Amino acid sequence: MKKLAFFASHNGSNFKTIVKNCLNGQINATPELLITNNSNSGAYQFAKENNIKTYHISSLTHEDPDTEILKVLNENKIDLIILAGYMKKIPSEVIKAFPNKILNIHPSLLPKYGGKGMYGLNVHKAVVENQEIFSGLTIHYVTENYDEGEYLIQHTIKLNPDETPESLQARILEFEHIIYSRVIADLVK
Repeated sequence: MKKLAFFASHNGSNFKTIVKNCLNGQINATPELLITNNSNSGAYQFAKENNIKTYHISSLTHEDPDTEILKVLNENKIDLIILAGYMKKIPSEVIKAFPNKILNIHPSLLPKYGGKGMYGLNVHKAVVENQEIFSGLTIHYVTENYDEGEYLIQHTIKLNPDETPESLQARILEFEHIIYSRVIADLVK
């Protein structure tokens, strides 16, 4: 079975959903470990409760966090890295060591509303403020430039006339939970 590493900084709802789908057999992979820069996160607590190896790696915990991340991934023989709300840029050494093995999910139809600073509610606020008719999500490979890697899938939804950033975020998140797991399941077959 393929070994998955997850990177998450906050609640990690996508992380939790994917782990549950690994445990119930929908994804034929092992949730091997979580790397976080925030040991107070919901993702960290969930990983601990589910006996998933956890690593808090940040500039507060390690003199050279980039090297430590690569060391942990290699020691655990990771096959695929899943970003699930990780708020740090992935080190270039990791990207070079895992080409087309790092996935990210972004809450817009890239290339629109991507790049540095465009995450979470910031994306949805921009979409609503610009009166877009459609938004959605993009799952893509990670490269050294934010949100510019090859797309694996995009899913489009139409905005409602009374859409708010919060309602759009909730609607897209529902699709994220379904589609991210499907993409991973296909990649680890």
